[in-house]
Amino acid sequence: MPTPFSFSISTPSSAQEFKLESGTSLFFVGANGSGKTRLAVQIENVLELKAHRISAHRALTMNPSIAKINEEEAIMGLRTGHANKSANLGNRIGSRQGGKPAVFLLNDYNLLLQVLFAEQANKALEVYDRNQIGDTSIAEKTNFRKLISIWESLLPDRKLHVTGDDITVSANGNTNSYKAEDMSDGERSIFYLIGQTLCAERNSVLIFDEPELHIHRAIMSKLWDMLEAARPDCAFIFISHDLEFVASRIGQKYVIRDYDPSGKWTIEKVPDETDFSEEITTQILGSRRPILFVEGEGSSLDFAIYRNCYPQWTVIPSSSCEDVIHSVTTMRNNESLTRVKCAGIVDADDRSKEEISYLKNKGIKVLPVSEIENLFLLPNIAKAIGEHEGHSGESLETKLQEMNTAIIDHIQKGNNIEINIARYCRRRIDRTLKKIDLRDADTVEEIASKYLEETAALDIKAIADVKITTIKQYISKQDIPALMELYDNKALVNIVANHMRKNKTKDFESWIIRILGNNTVPTITSAFKKALPVIEAL
Repeated sequence: MPTPFSFSISTPSSAQEFKLESGTSLFFVGANGSGKTRLAVQIENVLELKAHRISAHRALTMNPSIAKINEEEAIMGLRTGHANKSANLGNRIGSRQGGKPAVFLLNDYNLLLQVLFAEQANKALEVYDRNQIGDTSIAEKTNFRKLISIWESLLPDRKLHVTGDDITVSANGNTNSYKAEDMSDGERSIFYLIGQTLCAERNSVLIFDEPELHIHRAIMSKLWDMLEAARPDCAFIFISHDLEFVASRIGQKYVIRDYDPSGKWTIEKVPDETDFSEEITTQILGSRRPILFVEGEGSSLDFAIYRNCYPQWTVIPSSSCEDVIHSVTTMRNNESLTRVKCAGIVDADDRSKEEISYLKNKGIKVLPVSEIENLFLLPNIAKAIGEHEGHSGESLETKLQEMNTAIIDHIQKGNNIEINIARYCRRRIDRTLKKIDLRDADTVEEIASKYLEETAALDIKAIADVKITTIKQYISKQDIPALMELYDNKALVNIVANHMRKNKTKDFESWIIRILGNNTVPTITSAFKKALPVIEAL
């Protein structure tokens, strides 16, 4: 496993330490003049050739007719600015950065093209040589082919045509093509960022200063989702002034509060549980995708599950079930303003069939579990995690049984059931009270009468007894899915973390966020998607 990347930044009081692993991202957001570019340079200098920085001040002029050179020389040219096999770190400041790394115009597009063409030529020759001796196995994709696939998925009305020495572009349905150097700023910028990412050294840190430049907001998330997924061996650092971009991403996040020209920054971590606070209306009006309102506070774990299992939706957390209902109803009543469709998801909370049907008619689906953390304990998801960890057959069944036993032991421990029943009774009382409609009651007597009438059927003791009996029945049957629908306790995540991965809860959640974001374990992502409700944009 690659060693985590670490570096420190000078602050007015001391050195602030940062650490990130391959497959993870780190974000710095700050206003103009907050020293963002100089921070990027500082990090690059500390990490030396482990880092590859893409400056915000970059030229987008490309020339596919550039002379084709040796691949190793081209790679060193891209990394250091000096296209020579003997190039080293010392060449980077002078050759790549003109001696002024914070302000020099980065002009390495042609070096990038030389790397892409050289790698393509070498792989083509390798396939030819194999073919000559009868080896017809499928060739590994070149970086050019990977680039084309990503570029065209982002710009579906354009086609890239790459030969052994040239690049042209055409519009779908149009036989005429135009030269690559005549592409728009956005087209060239997307090509450049994809190419830089694909051609980066293995197990390196990619530093992007103002990654949003020249790119339409509608495809920003998809672009960086695809690039992060394409290079799970690398770590990403993004330095931006775009709050919306940073708020939409998953990773460690910091705000640059101030910069002292002597080389010190005031940097504050954005708490994981709050993230950036943005107006929901701004997110809605700026979204090109349908909106999915979900119950919860929008923790990193919740957001990672929903966002990666519903990639076609813009996910917006709403504190409670009532908030989700209100948000969905309000948007659906004002679709002419936003022209964006919406739906919702809420926790099960032991809802009746009538309640589930009522919510469905409003465009809101119900989770199969009491709260989203309980998904981890569903057999198919726990099994997928266990299989990824190398368990199979009897070993896997033993792990699952041990986990199930631990779940039931936890539920029966102390007064956990009583606490759960009390929460359930409070929810039932709350729901009943919120359904009472007193608008037609004109006098105090009528209000009192109506209130007594509506609450008379609310027998808390009977409700609690039924709930206790049901839980005990499911315990005796060891019916974990049914228990997860009724019983809520966030500490349950610790059980699957310990039994299936030998992790602490925090490390386990970080791992889940990472693999869902990169889709590096498709079986686990698939298990989550199968467990969650199907939501279709209307």
